[in-house]
Amino acid sequence: MASALHAKLHALYEGDSDRAHVFRYALLAFDLVTVLFVIVTSFFAHPLWVEITDLVFGFLILLDFSARVYVSDRKLHYLTRPATIADVIAMVSFLAPLAGEGLGFLRILRTLRLLHTYQLMNRLRQDFKLFRKHEEVIVAAINLLVFIFVTTGLIYALEHGHNEHIRNYADALYFTVTTLTTTGFGDITLPGTTGRLVSIAVMFFGVTLFLRLAQVLFRPTKVRYECESCGLMLHDADATHCKHCGAVVHIQTEGLL
Repeated sequence: MASALHAKLHALYEGDSDRAHVFRYALLAFDLVTVLFVIVTSFFAHPLWVEITDLVFGFLILLDFSARVYVSDRKLHYLTRPATIADVIAMVSFLAPLAGEGLGFLRILRTLRLLHTYQLMNRLRQDFKLFRKHEEVIVAAINLLVFIFVTTGLIYALEHGHNEHIRNYADALYFTVTTLTTTGFGDITLPGTTGRLVSIAVMFFGVTLFLRLAQVLFRPTKVRYECESCGLMLHDADATHCKHCGAVVHIQTEGLL
């Protein structure tokens, strides 16, 4: 019985069937719904239905987490991965009402579930031509968006209820974006030493990710193809020879270069 359950779950999480692909895309959709839910519910007081939805999401994440651990061949390694730690934080944040409002601030940290998008990169590369063609741009954009959402969540968790200017998620997002772009209007600030350190971190890491996105947007388009002679991965879209070693490369095109 246990082996049959393990085989079924392993096929869903690690398999290559159409059913497994649909299942993993459904998990991604669920992750995005949880992020949308926390953003929307930050704008109003939390009635009973929000608390109930919290618990439902929390138990669903717990089931997903348990299944992932169960099918993992290297459980200790899996439990120490950043995405796994994000799952644990997300579960605590959704189930916080069970422990009382003292842990309510953890609710916003469920945005860390966005880290799961990285696990679908390989599948997206196989399924979508658009993703293959613009992979570097998409990955750079995802890196920046994940940073913005996670940072915004942390700022909201730290400042909401203490900073009169951070009333909802949108206020925290506004501060994050203006700080990241070094616009700094000054209408929202984070007081104290901790606030200044957070602002410095947002500028330092955010600008780095923003520049990375700008770099891949404006440099000439490259295609991924591993040269059989030297292993160079990126080539011009119309290349017939490897720029590194001169070997012939056979890049598949549709004649639309």
